[in-house]
Amino acid sequence: MTRTAGSRGTARTYWAAGSAVALALLFAVGATVATAGGADSAASSRAPGLYSADAGFARDMAVHHQQAVEMSFIVRDRTKDEAVRGLAYDIANTQANQRGMLLGWLDLWGLPKVVADEPPMSWMGTGGGHGTAGMEDMAGHDMGGAVTKPGALMPGMATKEELAQLGSAGGRDAEVLYLRLMTEHHRGGVAMAQGCATRCGTPAERALAQGMVAAQQSELTLMADMLKQRGAEPAPSG
Repeated sequence: MTRTAGSRGTARTYWAAGSAVALALLFAVGATVATAGGADSAASSRAPGLYSADAGFARDMAVHHQQAVEMSFIVRDRTKDEAVRGLAYDIANTQANQRGMLLGWLDLWGLPKVVADEPPMSWMGTGGGHGTAGMEDMAGHDMGGAVTKPGALMPGMATKEELAQLGSAGGRDAEVLYLRLMTEHHRGGVAMAQGCATRCGTPAERALAQGMVAAQQSELTLMADMLKQRGAEPAPSG
């Protein structure tokens, strides 16, 4: 069977996304080895502080990733389209592994996974400092095109209403909604990871963040192609 130019282009994009995902996982593995290798001799003074960018990114991105995993499992049950199901599997697998890395670092540093007086994204200077802002202060905040919608916790995250809509959709409707929501989600994730790449002090964490940027930017291209193939409008840019 002869493949069209469009299908060949999509295959190349999918390969690039898969390669970027693999690269992110390699960063994660390398980061584990690099961090664990010095764990037995690291003094507490060398660990990031409670409100540092390193710790804040780890806490916030763990929550951000968890929603991506949740949305990916939802859409796998709402469509039989192999391309969307394959993408959802890759995203869920990659982000679940990265989430484990981030939570593991917090344990290694002796830091809590939740800090009551720390607003989301305060480590990026968007929440007015710890203990001084709430979720409402993030509503409508723009981070390089990634917007925190009213009712959402962080940039790119879906609201409860949007998650419920995804869970009740089916077929093409579920595919399109997932691709749009995940596009917004990735835009937020890229902005957060870029923030860590410039603000975090732990080399292994910066490397992981850079891997996230590469993987998610590649998947953004892939998802734009998939939306176009379904005759759907691209996700709003904020």
